[in-house]
Amino acid sequence: MQIQKYSVLECRGLPIVNGQCDPYATVTLLGPTRTESKKTKVRKKTNNPQFDEVFYFEVTKPSSYNKKSHFEIEEDDVDKMEIRVDLWNASNLKFGDEFLGELKIPLKVLRQSSCYDAWYLLQPRDNGKSGKPEDLGSLRLNVVYTEDHVFASEYYNCLRDLLLKSGDVEPVSASAAHVLGEVCREKQEAAIPLVRLFLHYGKIVPFISAIANAEVNRTQDPNTIFRGNSLTSKCIDETMKLAGMHYLQVTLKPIIDEICELHKPCEIDPVKLKDGENLETNKENLKNYVDQIFNVITKSGVSCPTVMCDIFFSLRESAAKRFQDDPDVRYTAVSSFIFLRFFAPAILSPNLFQLNPHHPDPQTSRTLTLISKTIQTLGSLSKSKSASFKETYMAAFYDHFNEQKYADAVKNFLDLISSSGRRDHKSIEQPILLKEGFMIKRAQGRKRFGMKNFKKRWFRLTNHEFTYQKGKGDHPLCSIPIENILAAERVEEESFKMKNMFQVIQPSRTLYIQANNCVEAKDWIDILTKVSQCNQKRLTVYHPSAYLNGHWLCCKATSENAPGCSPCTGGLPANIQLVIDGDRETERIYSLFNTYMSKMEKMQEACGSKSVYDGPEQEEYSSFVIDDPRETYKTLCSIIEAVKTLEEEHAQYKRDKFKKTKYGSQEHPIGDKSFQTYIRQQSEVSTHSI
Repeated sequence: MQIQKYSVLECRGLPIVNGQCDPYATVTLLGPTRTESKKTKVRKKTNNPQFDEVFYFEVTKPSSYNKKSHFEIEEDDVDKMEIRVDLWNASNLKFGDEFLGELKIPLKVLRQSSCYDAWYLLQPRDNGKSGKPEDLGSLRLNVVYTEDHVFASEYYNCLRDLLLKSGDVEPVSASAAHVLGEVCREKQEAAIPLVRLFLHYGKIVPFISAIANAEVNRTQDPNTIFRGNSLTSKCIDETMKLAGMHYLQVTLKPIIDEICELHKPCEIDPVKLKDGENLETNKENLKNYVDQIFNVITKSGVSCPTVMCDIFFSLRESAAKRFQDDPDVRYTAVSSFIFLRFFAPAILSPNLFQLNPHHPDPQTSRTLTLISKTIQTLGSLSKSKSASFKETYMAAFYDHFNEQKYADAVKNFLDLISSSGRRDHKSIEQPILLKEGFMIKRAQGRKRFGMKNFKKRWFRLTNHEFTYQKGKGDHPLCSIPIENILAAERVEEESFKMKNMFQVIQPSRTLYIQANNCVEAKDWIDILTKVSQCNQKRLTVYHPSAYLNGHWLCCKATSENAPGCSPCTGGLPANIQLVIDGDRETERIYSLFNTYMSKMEKMQEACGSKSVYDGPEQEEYSSFVIDDPRETYKTLCSIIEAVKTLEEEHAQYKRDKFKKTKYGSQEHPIGDKSFQTYIRQQSEVSTHSI
């Protein structure tokens, strides 16, 4: 496996085009069989931009990876690949953004050294604009190239087992996964492979629940909950990025496409208004867009991926338990991720979330910025929202949304995504109302015909139970625990000669209900499916028609207990199966541990210091979170032992590889410094042996 870390740091002396320079960079990995591009954010009004953005490219698949994916590339083709960086000026002109310059770096050059940090003169395109390279400015890059060899799965058993049991370790700060987050220079380095590994083995929820609960218990002020760039925050961000991409597509893409295509003016800053624009018209355009996006978000709860719902449930529970005097913390703990770190960034930069292939033009980008700010504030549920805006025009615009209906919609949405999809609903003290309303129910055990069989009832769904009664506020006539719902599906119209019918299947009987219209029927089916989809006895097949006159109308089976004849439609499209190679991720984690071995040894010293010294913490050890020095020390010893074992396997692999490789061959041409260094080292080893 070969991974390239590419840091676009800064530029100097970029050309100014038509009186402006709003630069951004695209970084592209080019090869015989693939092209992969990533973009930086636009830096406004500067020809000396500071980017400081990092991109990762996985160049080849590991040898143990046998599933088809876009990493399929022959080892011999790696030297035919190159990295290209293009600089662009974001333009509002119809013909698109303007090219400023580029540079190309072949991978075969990078493979000769593991790290480059240098300035490069930008070059014109081969068939493009003319001009001297020095007229195009320069770009500073930091390129790190790593090459890992992934062994068979059994080689990683020890390290993998240490990592996967992290969610069960008490305290979690003594676990292997938490230690990785402590020793890595950037939390993101640790979060990426950890999340992929835990997702692959189905253990991401207990792990994130454990580290989130520990972080909440260390938090003193509920207003600062999950606000830092901790391992918890980075792991949840990465999980949402992997599991929630389809969710963003079905939720935001249609309205984002409309905004990018129509180019409606939405500027509400009086100072920035263009000639001919009307402030009130712009406000109305912006308000309509905010309303549309707000509505699609708050009505999308049933599409939220199950793994995200389970994580939000844990965040909500931990926050509510820690700050019992703050009734809103159970909402803000969830909104700080789903609004602040998920929806708002996707609206602000749709091209970075695959919602739009191109960087938006300046006018559209400004519109998306204003929408993102408003949506973020709407989702925050803060008590003084207008005061959260630095700009007076934004505070004035937000007055349009200072209505209780917006706060209620946010809370209902957060309730749904943080309380459904769990088997332990009743661990929350108070039931959360998810949906209610009048519908028509069919009485059980009656004949097919006759109006007396169908009665109007008030239905009410919480995260605990599904009930109905004669009227709103009356005592329930029937209560169905959520764990008893086996499926919620449509009923064919021919069954009762009635439209908009659906069924709630239970172990002993089926409840048939008629909604007021097809939209309402779908809403009820979706939300009933969402809250019951993790039930252990949930059905995979059902009968789309009723059992009448001694047989099922759909399949003609005569037994009322006959298995269903149609597959259930309960699998929500947002629950995407990710293709992840667990061995590859474990190898990446091993490489990180090996890189930061000195910090692990420093952490061992810190554990020893804390165990024998009860005074003020020594400054050199203060950067480590160590709640239980003894358990943390034991974990560190186990990690170091596992890492050293794998290090020996890698060393043996290299020795075997070089023994089979002839100096002067294509793999190791004459002049290859790495091969010469190896030969010298082996010679020294042989001398010492003698």
